[in-house]
Amino acid sequence: MTLPDLSTPVPHSVGLNRPTRSLPALACDSHMHIFDTRFAPSAHWPRRPPDAPVAAYRQLQQRLGTSRTVVVTPSTYGTDNACTLDALDQLGDSARGVAVVDADVGDAELARLATRRVCGLRVNFVSPQSWGTTTPGMLQTLAQKLARHPDCAGWHIQVFAEAAQIIELQPVLQQLPVPLVIDHMGRMDPAEGPSAEAYGVLRRLLDGGRCWVKLSGAYMRSQVQGPSYADTVPLGRALVQAAPERLVWGSDWPHTTERPGTVNDTDLVNLLQAWSASDAMMDRILVDNPAQLYGFQPC
Repeated sequence: MTLPDLSTPVPHSVGLNRPTRSLPALACDSHMHIFDTRFAPSAHWPRRPPDAPVAAYRQLQQRLGTSRTVVVTPSTYGTDNACTLDALDQLGDSARGVAVVDADVGDAELARLATRRVCGLRVNFVSPQSWGTTTPGMLQTLAQKLARHPDCAGWHIQVFAEAAQIIELQPVLQQLPVPLVIDHMGRMDPAEGPSAEAYGVLRRLLDGGRCWVKLSGAYMRSQVQGPSYADTVPLGRALVQAAPERLVWGSDWPHTTERPGTVNDTDLVNLLQAWSASDAMMDRILVDNPAQLYGFQPC
């Protein structure tokens, strides 16, 4: 097999190196965003979004060795999922989508999204939508709509929240009638590690059998930063040991929460390897788990 030329850096990802370990076939990047200048940001968005189209992301896939992906609508576009849907069209059946909608979204819109390979809705408590306050009631309303919609069988609710918010939301999260996905390791402080109160909440949710956690965004709370992100290792390993069957990994490319030129995506793959107890467990997180959660064809 001829490897692609990697002499040119991938946009929004520093370095040219490959992961220490070659990834398995059908490895999935379960959290990334597409930003395309053809699509205008929401009027509420204060910053200029990056130029991160599908063509640039395909370069990242070649470098890392992933082939499946989950495109998540970023806050930049508000409840306009046009950019994400366009990306799904370009990426084909190897991609799934997570959309952002208002609480009053209608059944027809959910059905439309389902035909475009969207399989989840994201609710953001970290940077709430300016068109309305994000509330537990909104979370419950959307989950109930998915639970009763015939075209949304198997869909999940994805929650982006601070660790303290996850603690507060625990009673609501435990009662959601659809699967729950927690973004970015629950934004937990790696210095607290598995002793954190939020970790205990995540464990209870995971033990309930309907919750998944994304092993992504390690840099958001790390004080060590790359290439090792060593302070996140105890927390990552604890999650992998607790529930290896309900974890997925994501790059969070193009890393809009970080300063430009500071994230090497290869480091993030290598970090997953450091968290994993074995290559087999790493492969499960990259291949089998996302196939189940996002409805990809069996491996």
